[in-house]
Amino acid sequence: MGKTTGFMEYQREVAERRPVAERVNDWFEVYQDFSDDRVRTQGARCMDCGVPFCHTGCPVNNIIPDWNDLVYKDRWKEAIRVLHSTNNFPEFTGRICPAPCEAACVLGINEPPVAIKQIEKSIVDHAFAAGWIRPEPARQKTGKRVAIVGSGPAGLAAAQQLARAGHSVVVFEKADRIGGLLRYGIPDFKMEKSIIDRRLEQMKAEGVEFRTNAHVGVNVDVVQLRRGFDAVLLAGGAEQSRDLPVPGRELKGIHFAMEFLPQQNKRGAGDFVPNQILATGRNVVIIGGGDTGADCLGTSHRQKAASVAQFEIMPVPPEQRSPSTPWPLWPLQLRQESSHEEGGMREWSVATTGFSGDEQGNVKKLHAIRVGPPPRFEPLAGTEFTMDVDLVLLAMGFTGPVRHGMIEQLGVAFDARGNVKTDGDYMTSVPGVFAAGDIRRGQSLVVWAIAEGRKAAEGIGRHLAGQMHHAAA
Repeated sequence: MGKTTGFMEYQREVAERRPVAERVNDWFEVYQDFSDDRVRTQGARCMDCGVPFCHTGCPVNNIIPDWNDLVYKDRWKEAIRVLHSTNNFPEFTGRICPAPCEAACVLGINEPPVAIKQIEKSIVDHAFAAGWIRPEPARQKTGKRVAIVGSGPAGLAAAQQLARAGHSVVVFEKADRIGGLLRYGIPDFKMEKSIIDRRLEQMKAEGVEFRTNAHVGVNVDVVQLRRGFDAVLLAGGAEQSRDLPVPGRELKGIHFAMEFLPQQNKRGAGDFVPNQILATGRNVVIIGGGDTGADCLGTSHRQKAASVAQFEIMPVPPEQRSPSTPWPLWPLQLRQESSHEEGGMREWSVATTGFSGDEQGNVKKLHAIRVGPPPRFEPLAGTEFTMDVDLVLLAMGFTGPVRHGMIEQLGVAFDARGNVKTDGDYMTSVPGVFAAGDIRRGQSLVVWAIAEGRKAAEGIGRHLAGQMHHAAA
């Protein structure tokens, strides 16, 4: 490494968040700028560890020590080349990935790990600012056509890889804008949407065609799609929200997180959203303690809720890494998202038992009880309580892909978990139809979606090469 003793000389530093009082009044990203000089110092902390476990922690197998070293040596142009060799969209992962690479960092055994995510984001932002990230169109076309259904990170990664290999790629997106959950789901304060737009400009110049308001299985015929393309990739995500079947669930004012969050994204893009679900002036309860719940929390703060509480059925994780998840595993430990710093009540080991409302059918009270540890979550007698609520947001995760429509019409097989089943080349039970991302693996991380999109593109490439070989023969 560039500075062999750097890990002993420098402390871990990452970009600071903007003051709470400032950031809750806007929708801009919460993190402040981090100078290139400070990034180089962080690169120097990457030690000559021998076996870089960060590689195994990272689903896209980023070559992390190499670009840490290049940044330390001020060789930014080479750093972005190495970074892009494994990851199409480091500007997405550098903002919203929880960084399993850092959990696996060898330095993290007894020191704060290398600030890998911060370095990654800085490299790609530096490269965009310098004008180094340009279209890379294929030198020659193969004459093969590929349809990609869904424009989230899995679909976009596959589209870019296939277009650069010379195939004609059309991306079908049911929404009115491209980006999947990156666009309609992740709040602007975590990732401003101009970050997606600048990458889409590159992809369009590389020949990728985007079709919006194109809902395959609804207004785009599945049979025609298969006839018009040599391969189809399903990258539609795992959009079936987990419901809460308790008394009073039908009351007005109880919504899935993915009804609430995309509306704010649309509003942020300048759209008028009729009958928008707003937290403004309301007592809000978010059920679910994960990332989606935190996104609802930050959004509720910015919409100026009267009060916000977040409930999670699991027990509170330990402050430090749990002994049950030793290095280099992803640690079970309490995480403080930016939204949690901004206010609200956070409660653990709480199960919601029902809701009650007024004569107009609006939710007014939440009924809950404290519970013991998993897997039984035994209710604890005498711990029942009620809360006044005007808005309830269900953020309890996703159970898999939406079955009706495209997936049913295609007739693809499912695995034991209810996701679309594929072989080692990411092909489904229907020849020529592939799947990648959450639709195939269940709800997961952006970095996993990019990894799967890239691998599916490889599988599709082999499939199309086989077709061309047979045609030539």
